[in-house]
Amino acid sequence: MLTGIIALSTLVGLLGRPRVRIRSGWGHPGAWLIGVTAVFFVNQVLFTIYVLRVHGGDVTFISRYLPTGWFALADHDPAIRWLADHFPAPELLSVSVLRVQSFFELPFVVLALLTVCRWYGSELYTRVAGMIWPIAVSYTATFCLIEFSLRNPYTWDDVIIRVVSAVVVALLLPRLSGPVDVRVEGVRDLVLFLLSVGAVGFLVLAVYDTALLYNLGHVHTVLPLVLLAAVVLVGVRLAARQQGADTGAETGPETGPGTLTLVRAVGWVLAYFAVPALAIRYGLNFGVPRVSAGAGLVVLVAAGFRIFGEIRVARRGVWLAQLAGAVAAGIVAAYIGYRVVGWYPELRLLVAVAAFCAVAVTVCAVVDRTYWRPVLTPR
Repeated sequence: MLTGIIALSTLVGLLGRPRVRIRSGWGHPGAWLIGVTAVFFVNQVLFTIYVLRVHGGDVTFISRYLPTGWFALADHDPAIRWLADHFPAPELLSVSVLRVQSFFELPFVVLALLTVCRWYGSELYTRVAGMIWPIAVSYTATFCLIEFSLRNPYTWDDVIIRVVSAVVVALLLPRLSGPVDVRVEGVRDLVLFLLSVGAVGFLVLAVYDTALLYNLGHVHTVLPLVLLAAVVLVGVRLAARQQGADTGAETGPETGPGTLTLVRAVGWVLAYFAVPALAIRYGLNFGVPRVSAGAGLVVLVAAGFRIFGEIRVARRGVWLAQLAGAVAAGIVAAYIGYRVVGWYPELRLLVAVAAFCAVAVTVCAVVDRTYWRPVLTPR
């Protein structure tokens, strides 16, 4: 079943056409993402109160249905203990068990995606927001399939809630405010964008670990890294705005064909991955890793063909050699990054992608500066 979702989602992601007009006035998707994150953590507190008061602090009523790595509660925190002791009618908090996550997980993921696309520029944001129905259907089908693989007393409730969430997301999220008509162009813009994506990617993983897996007790462990990532993200976005990444930077002589290729590659990979991304990710851990790897390769190849059709370079052999060297060096860096990092598989993938991008951008920037700039700069 997951194989079919991956295959169909990949096909739709490659061939689908955006069919919605982007509107403005409902706010930045990043602001809504912060709001959804706050809901998750409030729900974690309420869940802890429910477990303490109704189940005497014992989570086995639900944990026996789920894999290890869930339900590290912050039940020894004095503030939460006080709230639990004074909370009226705690039995009403039973909705905090899985149901809240089932509704808000989809908007959390899609808002993170739209936030990243908005940072890249209007063209990518419009394309991805215009594919919101396929994205919602693909992600919801994947989530529901995982729900059935982890069957528990709340499974059918969660499936119904996820379907309702998909409809809400598909109808409301395209009404969020898109960016002005600009996009990432130069090497500085690309570096700032990739740093932004890396920071928000880590924050999303931290929210997954502490909130979506009911591990509020992990907050004290990940908090220093979360604060660091948040500071980096804010600083990078301010720098991007100051340098014109969000207000219209022009491509200058310093932007050689290698860097320009990477900029376009990032855009098209995000555009083509938007629909099948979640199914491909779960396929790696739920029995079809080869299918996921194949789908990912198809997306990368399709993005490559699109880029080669867009960029015209006089010395094509040098350009191809530059890209081949950057990709080869990036793959080596990605392998090393994936092997040395622990924690969740998603974090290992994030580090691998970050290592690939860092090395590939560096290689292309160096070649652009040392070879292409003298060639392209008028004498």
